[in-house]
Amino acid sequence: MKITDINWQRRTISLTMQKTSYPIELPLLDDIGWVVIDYLKNGRPDTRCNLLFVRHRAPFDAVGENEAFHRELHKYMDAAGIIPPQGVHCGLHSLRSTLARQMLDSNAPLPVISETLGHQNINTTSIYLKIDVEGLRKCALDLEEVFMQ
Repeated sequence: MKITDINWQRRTISLTMQKTSYPIELPLLDDIGWVVIDYLKNGRPDTRCNLLFVRHRAPFDAVGENEAFHRELHKYMDAAGIIPPQGVHCGLHSLRSTLARQMLDSNAPLPVISETLGHQNINTTSIYLKIDVEGLRKCALDLEEVFMQ
């Protein structure tokens, strides 16, 4: 994510999904905006790199790909005492799934969750959430039968 992906006036973050090249625009929530400002002013090393998140050891350039992220994620999970169940993989996919599940639990509409994850098809989001849409349709009550009783 580049610093220029943040539009402070419109309060949005514009990204292009790496896997699909699909562009998405997300709202920049106030809390997130303040955290980013604090990071830029007080936490981010002085560098010409245009990426928002950079290494904190020289050279101050792009953070490594998944391997470095995985290592850091597990370091902080260990420090927090979070022990995943045996055989459960923890990485970017699990963070995305957790975000989607928490949005659903907070009553966010499925299209909003889908857009946030950058999915072009809402069925992909249903897979992330492990929702069986067709199965749920079979369970739906016929409204005429319900109201006629």
